[in-house]
Amino acid sequence: MKKTNILWIILDLVFLLIFNIFFFILGGVEHNASVWISYGFIHFAYLMLLLTPFLIRKGKSAAVFGFSIYSISAVYFLVEFVTGLIFILALNDNYKAALLVQLCMAGLYVVMLISHMIANEHTADAEEKRQYQIAYVKDASAKLKKLMESIGDKEAKKKVERVYDAVYSSPVKSHPNLAQMENDIIQSINELEDAVSSGKNENIKSLANSLLSAANERNMRLKTLN
Repeated sequence: MKKTNILWIILDLVFLLIFNIFFFILGGVEHNASVWISYGFIHFAYLMLLLTPFLIRKGKSAAVFGFSIYSISAVYFLVEFVTGLIFILALNDNYKAALLVQLCMAGLYVVMLISHMIANEHTADAEEKRQYQIAYVKDASAKLKKLMESIGDKEAKKKVERVYDAVYSSPVKSHPNLAQMENDIIQSINELEDAVSSGKNENIKSLANSLLSAANERNMRLKTLN
C-alpha cells in the first residue's frame, strides 16, 4: 500500500477516533436508545462521506460529477452530526423521535444521492457517445491526411484527397445503426494504409473509390436516420 493511501486512511480515522473518545469518556457506555440511534446515524453519515469517491462515475467529467455527489454527502453528514448531537445531549428517552427524524434525513439523502448518480450516469453515457461520434470523423480524417503525404502518384493522391474531403466534412453526429459501417470504413482505411506502404497505386485507387462511396453512403443514410 502506498504511503499516501496510508496517510489518507489515518486522516479519515481522525474524526472517528476523536468523536468516540469524547463520546465514551464524557458519556460512559450506558446510554438510552435515542443516544445509540444517533450514534449509529452519525457513523453512517460519516461512512457514506468516506465511500463517496467510489460512487463517482469515472470519465472526462468525473470532477463535475464528484462535486455534486460530494456536496450532498458533506451536507448530509454536517446536518446529521448536528442533529445527532442534539439528540445525544438532550438525553431524551423518546427513541421514536430520534429514530424517525434521522431515518427521514437518511432517506432524503439516499434519494438525492441516487437521483444525482442516475443523472450523472446519463450525462456520462451521452458524453461517451459524443466522444465516439467525434472519434469516427477525427480518427479517419487524421489517418487519411497522413496517408496523402506518403503517396507519390498524383492520381492516387487525388483520389485519397477526395476521400479525405468527404470524411472531414462528414457530420460528427452519428447513429447506432451506422456503427458497423463506420467500423468498416476505418478498417478500409487501414487496408489503404497497407497499400500505400507497399506502393501499390492501383490498389490505392481502388480502395479510395470504395472508401469514397462508403463515406458518401454513410452520410446519406445518416440524413434518413436523424
